[in-house]
Amino acid sequence: MLISIVIPCYNSQDTIEKVVDLCVEEFKKIDGYECEFVLVNDYSKDKTYESIKRCADKYSFVKGIDLAKNFGQHNAIMAGLQHTNGELIMGMDDDMQTHPSQIHKFIEKMNEGYDLVYGRYQTRKFSWLKNLTSKISDFIVWHMIERPKGITACSFWLAKKYVRDEIIKYDNYNLYLQVLFYRTTNHIANVDIEHFSREVGTSNYTFKKLFRLFLSCINYTVIPLRISMLLGGIFAVIGVIGALVVFVRRILDPTMVLGWSSLMCAMFLFFGIVLFMLGIVGEYIGKIMLNLNKTPQYVVRETINVTAKKPEIKPEMEQQMKLEIKPEIKPQVDVEMRSQVRTEIETKEYQENEVAATTDRGETE
Repeated sequence: MLISIVIPCYNSQDTIEKVVDLCVEEFKKIDGYECEFVLVNDYSKDKTYESIKRCADKYSFVKGIDLAKNFGQHNAIMAGLQHTNGELIMGMDDDMQTHPSQIHKFIEKMNEGYDLVYGRYQTRKFSWLKNLTSKISDFIVWHMIERPKGITACSFWLAKKYVRDEIIKYDNYNLYLQVLFYRTTNHIANVDIEHFSREVGTSNYTFKKLFRLFLSCINYTVIPLRISMLLGGIFAVIGVIGALVVFVRRILDPTMVLGWSSLMCAMFLFFGIVLFMLGIVGEYIGKIMLNLNKTPQYVVRETINVTAKKPEIKPEMEQQMKLEIKPEIKPQVDVEMRSQVRTEIETKEYQENEVAATTDRGETE
C-alpha cells in the first residue's frame, strides 16, 4: 500500500533532507507499505527548494512544488494534496519534531478501522511561545468549531484517500484543514506519540499567525456573530438599567453631581466593543469579496517529478460548455444546408434549360 507524505517546507534547508532519509529508512521496516513524498516550498527565505531538488534527484518518488509566494502552512498542504497518489495520506512537519520513527504507530491505529488518525503528544517540546499559541489555538477551535469530543489535533496525521478527495474539492481561499477534516468524518482517533525537540532554528509560529488562524476560523462558523449579538443585548440591558438608576437617584437627590469620568469610560468601552464587532462583520464581508474575486489558494511557480494532470471538468461545467458551443455550431450548419439546397436548385434549373434548348433545336430542324 502506498502512503503519500505531504510536508510543507519553510526555511528548512538544514532538516528536510534528513526527514526524507529517515522516513525512507522507517518504511523499510514496515512490511506491505511504500511511500512517496510531496514537498511544498512555501516561499522560503533560505535554500530550502535546493534541498528539495537534491531529494528529488536522490529518490524518484519525491515530488517538489515551489510556490510563488508565502501562502501559509494549510494552503501549502492543500497544494501538496492535489498531487498525491497514495491510498493513505500523511501530513508531518519539516523540522524533525514530528519524527519519522513514529509513523508505524499511525498505521497500526489506522488498521483498527479509523478514517483519520491524529498524533497526540505526551509531552510537548515546543518553545514557550509555540506552547502558548498552541493552547490558544486549541481553545479557539474547541469553542468555535464542532469536533469529536476528546480529540486532539496536531500537524502529524494520517488519513484515508477518500478524506483527501473530499478536502481538495474545497476551493475557498481561506483554509483551515482541521475544520475540513471534521466536516468530512467523525471516525477520528488519537494515537500517543513522542514529541522530539527541534534540532535547528526556532519556531516560525507567531502571534500574527495565531491571529490569522482566528480569522480563518471565523470563515467556518457564525459563532462570533452570535456572540456580538449576545453582547449587544447584554450591554443594552446594562445601559437601560444604568439609565434608570441615574434617573431615580437624580430625582431623590437633585444636587447629585453626574460622573463625567465614568460616563466617558463607559462610552469608550461600548464604542470599543461596537467597533470590534463591526470588524468581525467586515471580516466576513472581506472573505466573501475574496471568494467572489476567485483569489487562489496557492500559485505554483515550479514543480519537480510532478506529472501534469488533466483538468477535471465538472458535469455542470460540461453542460454549460455544450450550451455555449451550440449557438456557434448551429449557424454553421444552417449555412452548409442553405448552400447545399442552393446548389441543388441551380443544378435542376440548368438541367431544365438544357432540355428546353434541345427541344427547340429539334423543332427547328
